[in-house]
Amino acid sequence: MDGVRIDKWLWCVRLYKSRTLAAEACEAGKVRISGHSAKPARGVKIGDVITASTGNGTRTVKVLQLLEQRVGAPKVAEFMQDLTAPEEFTKAREASANVSGFRPKGAGRPTKRDRRILQSFFE
Repeated sequence: MDGVRIDKWLWCVRLYKSRTLAAEACEAGKVRISGHSAKPARGVKIGDVITASTGNGTRTVKVLQLLEQRVGAPKVAEFMQDLTAPEEFTKAREASANVSGFRPKGAGRPTKRDRRILQSFFE
């Protein structure tokens, strides 16, 4: 196998939930191979370093093997090496924790004021 399309490879290693989302990210310039923007049909080779902006941060991975079909989550490590900085993961975790209406675990029942604030989101 000489190469695989970048959108297909990103979907196969589970960086994007669907191949369509991977292709749209490529078209929008959110995927880069070795610093250059990649169109969806661009080929991926072993050793390429891919930077992809996903919904929860920017992931940097190195291609270890090529694949044509989607694999299970435990097997993904065989096909890519994750080079993402730990700060990216903490930044994504903090962003999800700052969602409006978030209540920390063990905070008890919402007060009347909290309930009214939560209800305003649905009106």
